[in-house]
Amino acid sequence: MPGATAPPDRVPAAGRHAGVVFSDDREWAGHLCAFVRGGLERDEQVQYFADTTDPGRVLRTLTDAGIDAAAAVTRGQLSVSTAAQTYLAGAGFDPDEMIGLWYDALEAALARGHRGLRAIGEMAWGARDTAGADRLLEYELRIHHEVFARLPLTAWCFYDRRLLPDAQVRVLAGAHLSHRGETVADPALRVAPLAGRPGLLMSGSAGYDTRDTVAAAAAAVRGAPAQRMELDLSALRHLDAASLAALADAAAGRPGGPSLRIRQAPPSLRRLLELFPELGAAVEVVDR
Repeated sequence: MPGATAPPDRVPAAGRHAGVVFSDDREWAGHLCAFVRGGLERDEQVQYFADTTDPGRVLRTLTDAGIDAAAAVTRGQLSVSTAAQTYLAGAGFDPDEMIGLWYDALEAALARGHRGLRAIGEMAWGARDTAGADRLLEYELRIHHEVFARLPLTAWCFYDRRLLPDAQVRVLAGAHLSHRGETVADPALRVAPLAGRPGLLMSGSAGYDTRDTVAAAAAAVRGAPAQRMELDLSALRHLDAASLAALADAAAGRPGGPSLRIRQAPPSLRRLLELFPELGAAVEVVDR
């Protein structure tokens, strides 16, 4: 992975990657204009990645709000492209490629003299039968530490409740440490990055009904470049054997051997480790 090209923005990383949930055009326009206006005023480069929205409509909405979008486009400070040109430009969505693209985009923005980069991405494509869409949650879980903790980048992920199932919105929005727009209920299993160290917070219940979320968490554990990952399970009520096995297998598959620390393991996990001691070889359980 490329090295960081500038010190992180003074805004904490947890506040620079937000899940934005809305359900009508007025809310969409309000979030759009506030985000773009703030970036232009800060002399950041601003990019909008549209999915179902016509790029021309994005520019018209900004113009109607008193933002000189045409001038910003002309001077290269504002661009509106599509998911097909960014997230989905290859054979399918690939979190590793997308993480690399953020580094490339940030380097290009800084080379043009901008103070940083900010972007909006419409995420409705994640609900369609798109190659790699099943890796979207893995991506959202990884980029806090792999991108936002290292780069002066601000990004809002747009979740339109008219285009995404409520259950998927709850899971994907819950993977962000910062939230804007409409409030959504917690999913049955919420997985989010830890704010201060590489790892994940899991809360709720991990079982058969949440196996897709567990699989994404395991993929994030396996793919993270940090030497050691941590799972905070202090708010996890239930963890079945299959979920534990998936997480332990991910830890065992990391380069350099097992490197997963589990903090505040629930009694159910301790019982599983007693029944299946081979799983314990891949994890370290700590109480503090």
